[in-house]
Amino acid sequence: MGIRYRINAILALLLAALWVISCQEPPQEQQNTDSSEVSYREDYRPQYHFTPAKNWMNDPNGLVYHDGEYHLFYQYNPFGVTWGHMSWGHAVSKDLTHWQHLPVALKEENGIMIFSGSAVVDHNNTSGFGSKNNPPMVAIYTGHRDDGDTVQQDQRIAYSLDNGRSWTKYSRNPVIDEGMSDFRDPKVFWHEESGKWIMVVALSKEQKIRFYGSENLKEWNLLSEFGPAGAANDILWECPDLFELKVEGNAGESRWVLQVDVNPGAIAGGSGGQYFVGEFDGEQFTEDPLMKGQTNWVDFGRDFYAAQSYSDIPAKDGRRIWLAWMSNWDYAQNVPTNPWRSAMSIPRELGLRSVDSSYRLIQKPVSELKNLRKDSIRIEDKVINSKAGDEIINFTGKAYELLVEFDAGDADSFGLKVRKGNNEETIIGYDANNNRLVVDRTRSGEVDFDSTFVSVEEAPLELRNNRVRMHVFVDWSSVELFAGDGEAVITDRIFPSPESRGLELFSEGGSAKVVSMDIWSLESAWKNSENQ
Repeated sequence: MGIRYRINAILALLLAALWVISCQEPPQEQQNTDSSEVSYREDYRPQYHFTPAKNWMNDPNGLVYHDGEYHLFYQYNPFGVTWGHMSWGHAVSKDLTHWQHLPVALKEENGIMIFSGSAVVDHNNTSGFGSKNNPPMVAIYTGHRDDGDTVQQDQRIAYSLDNGRSWTKYSRNPVIDEGMSDFRDPKVFWHEESGKWIMVVALSKEQKIRFYGSENLKEWNLLSEFGPAGAANDILWECPDLFELKVEGNAGESRWVLQVDVNPGAIAGGSGGQYFVGEFDGEQFTEDPLMKGQTNWVDFGRDFYAAQSYSDIPAKDGRRIWLAWMSNWDYAQNVPTNPWRSAMSIPRELGLRSVDSSYRLIQKPVSELKNLRKDSIRIEDKVINSKAGDEIINFTGKAYELLVEFDAGDADSFGLKVRKGNNEETIIGYDANNNRLVVDRTRSGEVDFDSTFVSVEEAPLELRNNRVRMHVFVDWSSVELFAGDGEAVITDRIFPSPESRGLELFSEGGSAKVVSMDIWSLESAWKNSENQ
């Protein structure tokens, strides 16, 4: 008995020691790089959307342009395909379509996970981390510590002097510590008019956004708060962004857009994004009186979350570009993909339009995506008669772009059926009786991996001269619909069989007409991959 007792005691001590080690340090790192077993042709692998080579990914972080490269950092688990061990993965692109995977940039260390944040180029070396000739790239992120009894979130910084290839965490971190458990996702930018850095960060459970100011990215002063507003009942606010946009067609007029994510409680269920339009004076954001009392949704689909816009895009370019995590917290950890999980949306150019004495955020695919176009077909003046049944188009594919203008005629509803196959289809249509766009993924392929996945999304959109324009991007496991002139967007993941490649037109309750339709097959953005 004594020997057995001593053996059991030794085993217990060993297990306890292993548990302590596992809580303090992550496992030996697995690099986020291409490897021989990653083909980029796995079932459901998007062909022109960013995905990690392996493992789990969520929010885009640190979007910044520097020395000819678009940097994409992102929430990343180097050790598995579910959430955990949050670090910053890293990739770069010269054209927003072809991405090069780089090693993990900011790693979980000493029990502190690297939660979401942003990055800037400190051109004037206000931080002192670099020099005028070699300005530092500075990442601003939330440090997350959970010791089992308490959760602590604070704001931290790190810097790079080699264009993001290696990073040094600031020795005096954290730079903001308010002793809070839900205080996260800093977005930082330089505000020229006030001559200081601005940080926008979420008080998640309070449904508030805080604004801080700094001259050097190290010392920060509280400026103001905004919220609750919009969608703010018993939900979390996360991943804010703040930027200025010119108002289309109104010379000299601009407004500030504050984007705030919510989870749950979004328009289509689960997680999603809302936005506010107003003024920012360097200290306080004030919502435009015309926008108060309403909730404005960024995307009406289920899969557009944690959107972040790029910093430091050159003035000669002038665009405001963002992208988002193409998933939903309702089911993100259960989607049927391997060896990776999650994807980013296509990058989108943003605009602001004055509509009915209010303002509307406009989103359009970036022009760089046109470089992926190859084979194309065009259809004009094609009547779709509901009595004749669905019209099969002489085109098949899994990854393509489609631009179509419909005349509603006297139809009750009309539109497209994409990724059509044996008992599978995703419907992208227009409900003329209710002036609604519709994306129906109830029969889109593999749908039973999570009880919350099956859904039908709707977005309001008025016909113009009895017509509607749809710009659709179909990939191996997603659809993105930009309708009208970018004023209504629906983003959804789908998981159809590889054999489901058909495309059909439909009309119900009358006849509609395709005024014009262009379809382009899109090349794969991944090296050594085939778009079949």
